[in-house]
Amino acid sequence: MRYFAQDARMLVYDVRPDARLVRKLGATPATLKEASSQELVLLCVPIAAFEAAVRSVAPHVRKDALVIDTCSVKEHPVRVMKRLLPRSVEILATHPNFGPDSAAESLEGRTLIACPARVARERWRELKGLLQEKGLVIVELSPREHDRRMAESLVLTHVIGRTLIRYGARSTGVDTEGYKRLLRILQTVQNDTWQLVQDMNRFNAFAAPMRRRLLRSLQDVDRKVRT
Repeated sequence: MRYFAQDARMLVYDVRPDARLVRKLGATPATLKEASSQELVLLCVPIAAFEAAVRSVAPHVRKDALVIDTCSVKEHPVRVMKRLLPRSVEILATHPNFGPDSAAESLEGRTLIACPARVARERWRELKGLLQEKGLVIVELSPREHDRRMAESLVLTHVIGRTLIRYGARSTGVDTEGYKRLLRILQTVQNDTWQLVQDMNRFNAFAAPMRRRLLRSLQDVDRKVRT
């Protein structure tokens, strides 16, 4: 948020408002109606809460607005926005492939996946240019292709990381370099909520097939080492 505070007046609504933090980031606390009736509406909510969020903002959205989401899945939010928002409202689905920690100092070189689901070409060109000026690398994908690739990368990483946590993986004091790299997966996922892990698996159609393939692979390896 703070990277764009100088480019536009930003209004923020939250179900658990923290006015001091909002102002610290260069934005202004607002009501749901005020925040939802701007030219650009950015929805930053858990995937499971996304449909309810769209229903809450829909009555206040301007006819010429651009609504953007930031979910870690893309097919689900695009379907919801197309179903619940007026056809005159433009829709851009995005997924920042970074978090607060990795972008703490700069957006330079960070990847933003964009799915221009229903956006005028000129409007998207201008917004894309602004994002690139901030240092972001923009990768355009269809919602389906995004979810397919994320199931094989982001979701897989979280499943393996959570499995290692449940297993009890930790430093032995004589870790090999390979094991140290394996433990880094725990550092990647342990700060994310369990709700995020559940939502990415629940709302990504490619997640369940990926997990079944992973389990079959583990079983195959188990059989081979026992023969």
